[in-house]
Amino acid sequence: MDSPENQNNDIRDDGRVVAPSPFDEMRPAAESVESVEQPRRARVQDAVDEPAPEPAGEKLERKKDYLEGFLKERPQGVSGNEPGGELYESVIAALKEIYDPEIPVNIYDLGLIYAVEITEDGHANVNMTLTTPHCPVAESMPGEVELRVGSVPGIGDAEVNLVWDPPWDPQKMSDEAKLELGML
Repeated sequence: MDSPENQNNDIRDDGRVVAPSPFDEMRPAAESVESVEQPRRARVQDAVDEPAPEPAGEKLERKKDYLEGFLKERPQGVSGNEPGGELYESVIAALKEIYDPEIPVNIYDLGLIYAVEITEDGHANVNMTLTTPHCPVAESMPGEVELRVGSVPGIGDAEVNLVWDPPWDPQKMSDEAKLELGML
């Protein structure tokens, strides 16, 4: 039998005594790995009844329908001549078809169109600028804008005002234009 001073020491075959770990003193001697209670295993019966997962195809189809309806929704109480109205959006679409010959981005996304106003009798008034006063298309671009806007069904005539105040700067471009030009 071990003496009280050797109870916590381990004696090796060669007769050397190994000191106990400092952690052995913190843990009660009666506690061992076998005495630790094993956690209860989960059982299928214990699981909460959850609805069956929705097939991916149906979920995707529902999202498309929702998004499509959302995009087709027009603001309530907006006449066709105001932003969001059908005639106004047709004029904007026509402006987006005109591209700057030096930059592969349309003039609307470049921020060259400052204002579009449509009267009740179908007269369109467009305020626009150019990237610089010495732009090579300074003479032809306003005429092209006038022709394109005037060709939109519902527009009687179009007038284009070329303005220089405020001057154009790259911050007026849309995010799409900045992305296209590698500026974003």
